[in-house]
Order: sequence, then structure tokens, then C-alpha cells
Amino acid sequence: MKHYTVSLFGLMTLTGLLMLSACSGKNKLTGKKDMNVIILDRHTESPFNNGRFQGWGTSFCWWANRIGYSDELAEKAAEAFYDADKGLGLNIIRYNIGGGDDPAHHHIKRTDSAVPGYLNRDAETGKLSYDWSADFNQRNVLKASVKACGQDVIVEAFANSPPYFMTYSGCSSGAEDKSKNNLRDDQYGAFADYLSTVIEHYRKDEGITFQSVAPMNEPASNYWGALSEKQEGCHFSQGESQSRMILEMAKSLQSNGLGSVIICGTDETSVDVQSDSFNKLSPEAKAVISRIDTHTYQGIGLKHLHDIAVENKKNLWMSEVDGGDTAGMNAGEMGAALWFAKKIVSDMNGLMPSAWIMWQVIDNHISSEGFNGNKDYGMPDTSRGYWGLAVCNHDTKEIILTKKYYAMAQFSRFIRPGCTLIGSSRNTLAAYDSGKKQVIIVAVNDDSNDDECTFDISQFKKTGSSVSAVRTSGSLAAGENLASQPQIPVVKKTFSAVLLANSITTFVIENVF
Repeated sequence: MKHYTVSLFGLMTLTGLLMLSACSGKNKLTGKKDMNVIILDRHTESPFNNGRFQGWGTSFCWWANRIGYSDELAEKAAEAFYDADKGLGLNIIRYNIGGGDDPAHHHIKRTDSAVPGYLNRDAETGKLSYDWSADFNQRNVLKASVKACGQDVIVEAFANSPPYFMTYSGCSSGAEDKSKNNLRDDQYGAFADYLSTVIEHYRKDEGITFQSVAPMNEPASNYWGALSEKQEGCHFSQGESQSRMILEMAKSLQSNGLGSVIICGTDETSVDVQSDSFNKLSPEAKAVISRIDTHTYQGIGLKHLHDIAVENKKNLWMSEVDGGDTAGMNAGEMGAALWFAKKIVSDMNGLMPSAWIMWQVIDNHISSEGFNGNKDYGMPDTSRGYWGLAVCNHDTKEIILTKKYYAMAQFSRFIRPGCTLIGSSRNTLAAYDSGKKQVIIVAVNDDSNDDECTFDISQFKKTGSSVSAVRTSGSLAAGENLASQPQIPVVKKTFSAVLLANSITTFVIENVF
């Protein structure tokens, strides 16, 4: 694979975009290609956040904890991911407020996932105290990213676990029985106060305002067990336990003068579980949640969750997902990028959320020394599936950008905050930017053959005369990353384009009303 550094990417110039996916291949009866028509439905719009898309983002858990020791890496990452001119133009940050494990524990083996907590308990006296110097690494990347993003930035706080001394197991990785709640019954209020105190500290002392807080992460899952080698986690049973945590969070925010902070939840791993968890909340808990956050690792009920959010008048975010899968045929390095792009299209069309946030942009690290006494995974085989969009080489202080990075750019550089998601047929994603008067379409072709499609934009009263296009592909000898394509003419409010095999193409139509 090619290693693209931040400085090389900064030399590229890009223009507006949205997403559309691949057309079908040959007609099984005639053996000839069919002309496929993709109709953009102007009358179907996302109902969330008054129809305005809020943006794209990533969790800072755990990559920022791994790289933030270095100011150079923090700045490079902020530019690569949050700078709208030189990078992806992400604008949403999900900051992980660590619970902090027992200092005597050393069971977490990943180099990035032992996130420090701010609240400490004296082993002899039991006295609690805050250490605001903790979590320096993640905070360093947070500040750099907020600065790089500018006025569009949205910061959400979320927690994987309470501090270890608030739990039954005495471990922030989960309960001894993974199906049981790990937060002690007498500590719900204390945990909520901990989160509120951190949020207040950042507002007063760091100049960073958290728009929202999610006090639980995949709470109904039976993943979180004591002494896990992987990460912090905490089970909260559906119904009473989750409702109580939400209500204690609301009470604590109000008492600390933070009533404007949005409470969201419950960030279940599956859209189906998310629907079930929300339905089992008490009426009081439902009332204080302003937004449903969901992960989409599992489940099929995207439209069902969408309808629940609409019925209950809640905003809706897709707040976490990634994966190590591939798509396409003989796609090589493009396979992971195609899978990732198709996942975005599926989530966005099924939920029509006001934000789409991936898990972590950097999942693999290269380092001769490792970190916290553990070894890094090293460079993944990018011809197969892998997590993350980039790899950090700590030895050379380099951010290595992969094909998945450019797949993300095909969306995030062009579908910007303030756009409106609109309906489209089959595997396509489309949006309208009323400020710039642009229609944006992103098309994913994961077939080994080129496909020709016609795009029908006749539901708009007026359109421009040509379409600009940008493409990322793996079919050509050298491949392409955000490569500008020839202008395409618009004829009677339609245009036709050939989608290269194993490619992602973004089309932008100007002067659309």
C-alpha cells in the first residue's frame, strides 16, 4: 500500500460531495448492461434536528489516549481528521471520560485502552480527590482537534465504566458475572456527579463545552467482565437500572448548573437492542433524553428505530460503528474502503440520522517500544479487513492514511453540517445543501465491472448544467484517492455516469433549487 502522510494530503484540493452507491451489473437474459436510473426523492428528508445534518465524527476512545503524549502526533491527527481544508473535516468528538481502574490491576493488554480516570480514592483513608492532570494524552488531542475544527465542533462526553471503587467487582472492566450490573446500587448518584464534575471542569478550566453526555455504553451487552484484557465496561440492565442512571444524570447536571447539557442514550451495540432498551425506559427517563444514540454493529431494525425516534420526538445519532470486513471482488486494498462506504450508505439511508460517528479513526499502532508495558499490533494487512482509517507510526511520528480514510473523505468533505439528507433509490445516499444550492451524491460500485447509471434530479425546479465528480478507486494501476473527474453534462435534469469497478464516486450538482 501507499503511505500518505498528512502533509501530502494537505496539497490536495477537493470540492463538495455526498454519497450514492452502485448500480447493478449485466442483464442475466441479454448479457448486456442495463441502464439503471437512480431517482433522488426531494420529498423524503431526514426529520431529525429540523432536517439539518450535524456532521461526522469519531470516538476518541482509545486512539487519542495512545498518541496524545506527542504534541507532533496530536497536531498531525487534528489536521488529518478535523481540518476541513486539509483533512476529513470531521466535526464531532466523542470524548471518553475514563472510570479508572484499580492501580493494582494490570490486566488490560491493549496499549491504548487503559484510559485514566480523574477521581482517586486513598487506599488507607478512603478519601476521594480529583487529579486534573490525569488523562493528559486524550486531552491534548481533544484541544488540538477542537482548534482545528473551529466553530462547527460538537463535543460529547461518554463513559464506559464508573471508577472501580463504585463497582461491585472492584474492577472497571465489568462485573464478575457479565450479565449483572456492576455499578453498586448506592453509587448511581455518585457516578452521575463524577461525570458532571468532569464536564463542569472542562467548561470552566479548559474552555471546552460538552454539548451532550452519554453515561452508559452498550449497557445491555454481556461483554463486560472483570479483569478483561481489552477495556473498561459496565452492564446496566434494561428498564429500571438504565432509567435510574439517566434520571440521576439529569438530577446531577441540574444541581451543577449544567442543565443545558443534552442527555442521550443508550448507545446499545445493536439497533434492535437499542429499540428495546428505549421502549423499556420509564416515562420519566424517556422525558429527559433529548437524543437517541445507537451503535449499528448488529441488528436489522434501522427503520424501526427511526420510527421510534420520530414518534417520541427525539433526535437520532448513529454514534459508533466500524468493522474489519471487506466488499468488492478482487478489490485488494479497496475492499475495506468499499465495505466501509456501503456501511455508511446503509446506516444513513436506514436511520436518516443527524450525525454519523465511527468508532476510532486509528486502531493500529507501530512502535518498537510499545506503551504501558504492552506491545502494539503493528501495521495491518490492508488487502484484508482492518479497523480504523489510519495507522500511527510512533517511531517515525507519521500518520499513515489508508483507503478507508479516503472512503470517509468521499462523504465528510462534501456532505457538510447543515445539509439535508434526502431519499434516493436502492444503494444510494444523497443530500441537499440549501446554502450552497448543491445536490451531493456518493456512488459505491463494489462490482468487478464498470456500471453505467442515470441520475434523475427532476424533483428540483432548477439545476445547473454540469456535474463535478471526485473518485477513489482501486481498479486502475496506481489507484485513485479523491481524484477529480471530467465534468458531466446535465440534460433535462438528468445525468449519466460510468461508475468504475471497485470505486466510490462523489457527484456535486451546482445551482440546484
